[in-house]
Amino acid sequence: MAFGSKPKPDDRSDNVEKLQEMIHNTIENMERAEETAALSDSEETRHQVEEKNERRRESLEAMRAEVKDEAQANGQMTE
Repeated sequence: MAFGSKPKPDDRSDNVEKLQEMIHNTIENMERAEETAALSDSEETRHQVEEKNERRRESLEAMRAEVKDEAQANGQMTE
């Protein structure tokens, strides 16, 4: 870091929005992968898509939990 410069403050105000976009993109990727697997003659390809989509499902769970945490931290959600 250069002398005299300050780090940017941690702005988390748009984390929920960014996470929701990531969730949307992940779901789209899963759907495209399933379409590709359905058209494939390769059992190996279908198996690889299934494994990758399982990892994506796990990521979705984590991202959704993070959205909930961020929303609560930002006062955007009450339960």
